[in-house]
Amino acid sequence: MLDLVKQETERIESRFLEPACGNGNFLAEILERKLRVVESRYGRSQLDYERKAVLAVSFIYGIDILEDNVAECRARLFAIFDRRYAARFKTSARAECRDAVRYILERNIIHGDALSLKTVGPVQYPIIFSEWSAPFDNSLLKRRDYTFSDLIQGPESRQQNLLLTDEYSDQGKRAFIPKELTSFPLIHFLKVRQHDE
Repeated sequence: MLDLVKQETERIESRFLEPACGNGNFLAEILERKLRVVESRYGRSQLDYERKAVLAVSFIYGIDILEDNVAECRARLFAIFDRRYAARFKTSARAECRDAVRYILERNIIHGDALSLKTVGPVQYPIIFSEWSAPFDNSLLKRRDYTFSDLIQGPESRQQNLLLTDEYSDQGKRAFIPKELTSFPLIHFLKVRQHDE
C-alpha cells in the first residue's frame, strides 16, 4: 500500500497520520523508508544525520484507542530509530538525541479516539498534536500545537461566514488555515523536551 505513495514515503518532510495506528505497522515502515533517505543523504555528518532523523520522526503521527498499542507503537518506532542511529554512530551516539526522539514520539503517538477527537481516560481532553518544523534548515525546531478537531475541519465544515474563511490560496480558492493553540519559541532540536519543563 505504501508503494502507492512511494514518493511521499521517501520525503523526509511528508507528514503521515494513522488514526488507528495499532502497534505501528504502517508507521514503522514509513519511518524505515524515511531513515533510509536520511542515511543516504546525510549519513556522513553526525549532526546533519541527527537533525534530519529527528525531523523524519517528527512528521509521523498516530492515534490508537488502546493504551498498550500506543506504548508498543512508541517503543517500536524508537527502536527503529535507535537501531539505525547506534549502527551508524556506535561510540558517538548522544543520549540527548535519543531523548528528543522519545519526547517527540510521546507528543505524536496519542492514546485517543480518532472518532471522538478526544483522549481516552477518566477525563477526556481534546487530542492535541504538535507540528514540528525547521524553518531555517538549521538545528532549530519550531513547535506549534493544534487541536485535532481544528486540523481536520476544512472551511466547508465551518459556518459560511466571510470573517472566518477569508484566506485564499494563490489560485484564488478559499484556503484552510487551522488556528494554532500554542506556539513555542525556536529551540535546538536536542532540547525539545524543555518546552514542557
